[in-house]
Amino acid sequence: MQFADLKPGMVITRGPRAVTAEEIVEFAARYDPQWFHLDAERARHSRWNGLIGSGWMTCAIAMELAVAGVLSDSDSIGSPGLEYLKWPNPVRPGDQLELRIEVLGNRVSRSSALGIVRWRWLLSTQHGATVLDLIATSLFQIEQRKP
Repeated sequence: MQFADLKPGMVITRGPRAVTAEEIVEFAARYDPQWFHLDAERARHSRWNGLIGSGWMTCAIAMELAVAGVLSDSDSIGSPGLEYLKWPNPVRPGDQLELRIEVLGNRVSRSSALGIVRWRWLLSTQHGATVLDLIATSLFQIEQRKP
């Protein structure tokens, strides 16, 4: 999708995307080596009642789905950041995740060189539990036409 396609109120969904215990452990071992992401037995006897995925892995899965659904063939050039990021519930092995992106607003930069999109991403499980809630701003290159 291109900047011009992203209209306020538009909703884009992608998924489901299955999560395995192996990928939870693999991601955690590399990027977030906390015991509740790595040790299934210890996690089973904790407040988590089992292995949970890193919040950062949850973000990566949302990004994977956003790229597949919106960004892969776009003129996206990145993001200056997030307004907020929340992980209301953990991701667990066996979860089937679905991403819902709602375009909250779009505008052209003062220089007319960039399209700016503000959108909310919600990643939820097959049971309807939200595992990621964020509002982001993304930048898109606007094609400059020669006179």
